[in-house]
Amino acid sequence: MEPYKINFQPSVEKDLRKFSSENCDRILARIQELANEPLPSQSLKLKGTEDLYRNRVGDYRIIYEIDVHDKSILIHYVRHRREVYRDL
Repeated sequence: MEPYKINFQPSVEKDLRKFSSENCDRILARIQELANEPLPSQSLKLKGTEDLYRNRVGDYRIIYEIDVHDKSILIHYVRHRREVYRDL
């Protein structure tokens, strides 16, 4: 199976700058895993949204969208769990 292409919203870079290097490395590793398996067992579809999913990395959440036709994943947000759902 060919891996999915990962795309980032411009705000994700700003989100990642807030984290320690250890947390940032863990989050980026999980995003790379999503390229090979876009719907791992720990991912959940967000209620009240069309195509958004969340993946948990400790206290942080990766909010992303899967485009099956283009084989791409768009990362919308990477934020702490208490902040991530405010902008949806």
